[in-house]
Amino acid sequence: MFKKIIKGTGHRKHSKSDGNDSYGYGPPGTRNSGSNVVVNHASRASGPNSGNIVPTATATPPMVSVESLPLFRDVPVSERQILFLRKLQLCCFQFDFSDTLKTVVEKEIKRQTLLELVDFIQSGSGKITETCQEEMIRMVSVNVFRCLPPASHENTGQENTDPDEEEPYLEPSWPHLQLVYELLLRYVVSSDTDTKIAKRYIDHSFVLKLLDLFDSEDPREREYLKTILHRIYGKFMVHRPFIRKAINNIFYRVIYESARHSGIGELLEILGSIINGFALPMKEEHKLFLFRALIPLHKSKPVSMYHQQLSYCITQFVEKDYKLADTVIRGLLKYWPVTNCQKELLFLGELEEVLEATQSAEFQRCMVPLFRQIARCLNSSHFQVAERALFLWNNEHIVSLIAQNRNVILPIIFEALEKNIKSHWNQAVHGLTVNVRKMFLEMDTELFEECQNQYTEKESRASEVEEQRELNWKRLADVAAQREGMDMVSV
Repeated sequence: MFKKIIKGTGHRKHSKSDGNDSYGYGPPGTRNSGSNVVVNHASRASGPNSGNIVPTATATPPMVSVESLPLFRDVPVSERQILFLRKLQLCCFQFDFSDTLKTVVEKEIKRQTLLELVDFIQSGSGKITETCQEEMIRMVSVNVFRCLPPASHENTGQENTDPDEEEPYLEPSWPHLQLVYELLLRYVVSSDTDTKIAKRYIDHSFVLKLLDLFDSEDPREREYLKTILHRIYGKFMVHRPFIRKAINNIFYRVIYESARHSGIGELLEILGSIINGFALPMKEEHKLFLFRALIPLHKSKPVSMYHQQLSYCITQFVEKDYKLADTVIRGLLKYWPVTNCQKELLFLGELEEVLEATQSAEFQRCMVPLFRQIARCLNSSHFQVAERALFLWNNEHIVSLIAQNRNVILPIIFEALEKNIKSHWNQAVHGLTVNVRKMFLEMDTELFEECQNQYTEKESRASEVEEQRELNWKRLADVAAQREGMDMVSV
């Protein structure tokens, strides 16, 4: 498993307030405490070398005492920056949330302090200095960057369980963690935040560690991460290519390695908004992202966890550039499920959305392999698959594409329609098939009759072949019986 140790601010440059101990900003030697934050880039503390991984962010400031600090409104304006720093230091203290009765008072003091910090940033009552920004990002790093616990599906012998039915793991320290995320969000979106200064601390390393946390099983944490990363992408233009590439790499790990990641849905939501803002003509980089990452994500087993967001991203690409429709449809056909009926239903739904944005020229390029697959779906013994395939004929745009190319499409699916009418067990499927058959008859009576004659001839030839086969077997059986009789006489 790929692991990486990321160090905190142990070698950061000294700020002017380092020696300002008269204001109570911590005893000597505590300024850089909490900097040894260990982050596993696989986001999990499991694996063959997991014994060497520190399970949580350690080496936080020494727990001498946690005491309430004055409110911002109770101190002069000139002293608020120093008080802000003191509150940040207090919030670097870590607590054990596995025992709800332990250090209750101290936990509440930290929670109230975090609330005050959030209100201070949100109110814009005072522009915080660069030193304060640096220390705030350090405090955020100490609190949120940590090794995540093993996922619920790991080492439990329950790998085949439905991911939608699993109970999500809820982070015990969420009362504090939520406020730390809220503080970071308010800082990023604040109009007082200067990106030229902020990008020194919200750098590539910080963004990578945020992306690692998307594998958290706690949906509340992933929701905050999604909002924060989206805001960072919007505000820090210099980070945009790096963020897209880093998300790409996560997708590659899911496609070619782990096949499980808790935050794919949230990452795809961010990308859906990003894709919507792509300029035309579309860059080759973005097209490669579609071909190499988004389309192969369909082959992952737990695709149902993020299929809605994935389908939206795919459709956005086709709506942006209709010429991509042929490639997208062929990509869907490449990863079309064979034995998973629920996954097949998802594919049919996505296919309809893509076809709605498909133009006639692109449709003609892929219609032969497409309707061969649809014909197989029509004959599926799973009635929901057959029914969902027949619902394609309820879409006016798709029907118009089919009508324009009926000479090619009807001969491909005519046999499937006839088989459904003759032998499908589900009455709803039978009724829908009759309606589709009637629609083709009204489109082109001459073509319909031609296909019917060809089908009748094919069935007749098949019947003759079957009769000949049975006759040959009967002859072989008779010859075998005669030889057996001769052997008995000779004995």
